[in-house]
Amino acid sequence: MCLSGGVLPSDDSDFSLPGREQDSNVGLFKPESEAEERPKNKGIVIAGLIFAVVAAGSFSYYFVNQERIDSEILDGITFTIEERMIEKYNVGHFGSDHAHAAMVMHIKSESLNFGLPAFQLQSKYIHFENHNPYQIHKHANRVPLEMLFVSFGMQVDSGCILFGENQLCQDEDNSLRFFINGDEVGGISEYEIMHGDRILIFYGDDRLVSKQLSYLDSLEIHDIPKRDKVNQDKEIFV
Repeated sequence: MCLSGGVLPSDDSDFSLPGREQDSNVGLFKPESEAEERPKNKGIVIAGLIFAVVAAGSFSYYFVNQERIDSEILDGITFTIEERMIEKYNVGHFGSDHAHAAMVMHIKSESLNFGLPAFQLQSKYIHFENHNPYQIHKHANRVPLEMLFVSFGMQVDSGCILFGENQLCQDEDNSLRFFINGDEVGGISEYEIMHGDRILIFYGDDRLVSKQLSYLDSLEIHDIPKRDKVNQDKEIFV
């Protein structure tokens, strides 16, 4: 906001009322110029002192409560889920890596179709694309599978698969198991895929595990395309 100076008081202001400065005997005690200047100077000094006191108090309060204040400021900033994942895992810049892997999520009697639009290209760093129902594309370093899952609203941990209102948890009738390249692992969300990996997330009857592993091994994983010299700084989605 800009303050304009030199504005005269209106006719109906206090300065136009009788009995004000023009009727006083202030001129008898000091020269006219000094009578006008000193009240202004005194006001400036008082205003400066007030500002200094308030500023000192504000700075003191900030330094004493700095951590809490900064936390409240940051809490007021809205971050996307992907931005939070990037910060959490220190994800590399887009294009710092390129890898393909095959992933099957078997739920009881069928595999989840990742070729549906709800699962396609939900994150630029790691995603499914071209309506392919199983092939993952990773485009940066330090990108975990959790980043893929959260991009379409899924949570996968060692005990449950959560997707929307659906909650599939391990129980007496259904096992929740994870396999990377045929080896069973305890968890999968923090795993970063390498090119050629084959990943099975299995929920259901244990007797069907070997069949799903064989199916996973039969899937084709496409090679990483080579960049041409003209577009070597551009990432190609295939």
